[in-house]
Amino acid sequence: MTSPRRGAAVPRQDPRLVRTDDDWLHLPNRWGIPVDVCAGADVPIESGAVDEILTVLETADTLERLGSAAGCGDAAISRVVLTPDFHKGAGIPIGTVLQTRGALVPQAVGNDVNCGMRLEATSLTADEVRPRLDALEPRLRHLFFEGGRRIALSGRQREALLRDGLPGLLDTGVPQASAEGVWSQARPGDGRPGRIHGPRHPVTTAGAFRDWIDSAGGTSYDSIIGSVGGGNHFAELQYVSAVHDRRAAYAWGLTPGRVVLMVHSGSLALGHQAGATGRDQARAAWPRGVPLPGNGIVPLALDERSEPACRRYLDALGGAANFAVGNRFFLALMLRAALAAECGEFAADLVYDAPHNLLWREPDGQVVHRKGATPAGGYAEVAGGPYEMWGEPVIVPGSMGAASYVLRGCGDPRTLASACHGAGRRVRRGAAARASDAELDAFLREFRVVTPLDHRDPAVARRSDVMAAWRRDLKQEAPWVYKDIGPVVSSLRRAGVAEPVAELRPLLTVKG
Repeated sequence: MTSPRRGAAVPRQDPRLVRTDDDWLHLPNRWGIPVDVCAGADVPIESGAVDEILTVLETADTLERLGSAAGCGDAAISRVVLTPDFHKGAGIPIGTVLQTRGALVPQAVGNDVNCGMRLEATSLTADEVRPRLDALEPRLRHLFFEGGRRIALSGRQREALLRDGLPGLLDTGVPQASAEGVWSQARPGDGRPGRIHGPRHPVTTAGAFRDWIDSAGGTSYDSIIGSVGGGNHFAELQYVSAVHDRRAAYAWGLTPGRVVLMVHSGSLALGHQAGATGRDQARAAWPRGVPLPGNGIVPLALDERSEPACRRYLDALGGAANFAVGNRFFLALMLRAALAAECGEFAADLVYDAPHNLLWREPDGQVVHRKGATPAGGYAEVAGGPYEMWGEPVIVPGSMGAASYVLRGCGDPRTLASACHGAGRRVRRGAAARASDAELDAFLREFRVVTPLDHRDPAVARRSDVMAAWRRDLKQEAPWVYKDIGPVVSSLRRAGVAEPVAELRPLLTVKG
């Protein structure tokens, strides 16, 4: 596997963290809540993230007050797990797995509902695609940013996606108005059972998104579905550069040199709406006379009085989560369309679609929230499906231009069967934007990034203000602002969280 940067110093450990072995740390706290961090000594952990998770733990006091006022006195934080990409977020750290009892916490999911990964294995090889990268760039820019995707959906199809997920959408068939667009790249196995975690997130109504449904009129195009989004979201052409588990890799179609399609995106505006619904409903259901929490994190009690508020939030959450799976599907179709135009027809098979920012209500009444973390179930969790011999596929993307990994989950109870969703930031966005221009230029000479702006266009290059803004945005997602992926994946392996199956290297990245 990829090793740490040469000459890299071992990060200094925050004194509040207690290392219990080579790959685990513990965070003592005054509430006595089990808080474990999966991270080897070579994985940096910023002190700001430790500050933030300690603030989150104050929610234990909130739940105690809520339980007393609402008559559900067992509401509590059961435990917290922090994955190797643990870093500061906006109120709740990225890489947090929060288990509660008697309540759910909308902010522990956040606004980017079901941000997640889709991975497809193609029949193309890297040697076939590399000579065509120059021609692929303008095709991808047209499809992703210049109106080329032409994804037509009827109101019935939009509602089917929100209520029944990607399988529900695919059951409606391809609209005639869209047969010439990226819909033409759809294949019968795109929504196959067991290849999408879920695959349907339950809702009782899609009414929260009635505006989006009804805006279709008959059948229409919109500017939402098929959007990459901002931040660390991307669509990428990669190839299998190394195999670590030959049997699993062969079974999953990840043979050396094979080109794969990786998409990292979420629910866009619908997720923000669902997040706002959760916060609003939690505040509306908050008991009168009880002060709102000082840390700003407002939970929803799982009791009869709060049931209508919970239902409204969970319907919005489920609809946004279903939309996110559909959005990743269309982004993959857009990659397929560009490749087919340059390389001819080829096969593309879904390996897995994995969620990040979601919650799961367990049969025993516990609620598991994953924010910036992904399920990593073992044999038991995927029994009866296509991965029951291997464990759940775990997709861990690297930073832009770096390697990504596919692993198989071990269902480790210590992590609540969870793994990290990436390498994790180590430089905040503001500081990253002030990085060296020379370092960015060196990176761009070696790597292809397709953005809405074509920086090679002479007319664009003459606009110093436009170029400065473009460079600032790229610096915020450059490789040097993220942790090294090698130590992160090694921590997962040594801790028994997930076993590496294959290493993937990028050929080209599409960034919004």
